[in-house]
Amino acid sequence: MNFTDEIIEWYQKNKRDLPWRKTDDPYIIWLSEIIMQQTRVEQGTPYFNRFSEKYPTIKHFASASEDEILKLWQGLGYYSRGRNMHQTAQAVMEEYSGYFPKNYDSLIKLKGIGEYTAAAISSFSSNEARAVVDGNVFRLLSRYFGIDTPINTGKGKKLFTELANELLDKLQAGQFNQAIMEFGSLQCKPKNPDCISCPLQAGCEALKTKRINHLPVKIKSLKIRERFFNYIIAQKDGQVLINKRGAGDIWENMFDLPLFETDNFTDVKDLIKSENFIRSFGTQVKIKSVSAPFKHILSHQKLHTTFIEIGDFSEKFSSEKSWFYVSLDELEKLAQPKLIFHFFENFHKLNT
Repeated sequence: MNFTDEIIEWYQKNKRDLPWRKTDDPYIIWLSEIIMQQTRVEQGTPYFNRFSEKYPTIKHFASASEDEILKLWQGLGYYSRGRNMHQTAQAVMEEYSGYFPKNYDSLIKLKGIGEYTAAAISSFSSNEARAVVDGNVFRLLSRYFGIDTPINTGKGKKLFTELANELLDKLQAGQFNQAIMEFGSLQCKPKNPDCISCPLQAGCEALKTKRINHLPVKIKSLKIRERFFNYIIAQKDGQVLINKRGAGDIWENMFDLPLFETDNFTDVKDLIKSENFIRSFGTQVKIKSVSAPFKHILSHQKLHTTFIEIGDFSEKFSSEKSWFYVSLDELEKLAQPKLIFHFFENFHKLNT
């Protein structure tokens, strides 16, 4: 039995019962694919269920506000995905009369849909013969064929895409794509793959040459940016002062607290004497509490964060257009970064 047949046979016996595998609706498949990017199935499935229940059609999704989408997305991370989805939904309503496209060439033109996602949606919804190449596929093909070309280079991407298309069963493209990704996810795992029970072990080059832990090869080029956030908690008449974030930075259009970013760790006494702080809150601010600094890790950034609670201040804060007061109950309805959401969860408990 060849590689392709082995993969499909394994899949038919071992595939997980996932809700998005029970439909050929390209809209539902699109929901699942975008939600599952950079996300484990266990974490993403509840989000998929919530989105598909609240927005059962592309029309429902497009009719929602961006704030509603981001609120439902809260905690999933990579929030640009949610914003892109909202724009894509509206584009489908305008350009395709509300019919989500099934063919690769139309899908690839939509915002937030790259080559992998377009191949996945088109093959799963209409069996279009386009091979998918995601992290699971890179890993499986690299190990099985003993390929050490870095997967995050143009040369590597082209090589693995061509190989995947050669292996693709064009008569059952959708099933093969599901199978090869599932095999990589469950059998040929990144760490501690189950080589003993693997049906492909006889032909696996990495197993023969003892390179399982060395493949695939990926060039490390990511530089982590370190940032220092000083958040201010200011309350008035049972309400808290919050900030709506703008464009051009993390957490676009989401809600956090008034923020003073510094180049390094800054003592609170020095912070409240700074020109920016005085311009916003005046000179008579009293510090009620200061949290211990802690780290919040994003994909490309490490945030060193301190929460500073201040007492009532007599001077009105400067007219920051993005700052306004809300009750803690109202705040629960707004989309917040995970960092802020967890802070307010604990803060709310302490104040009730």
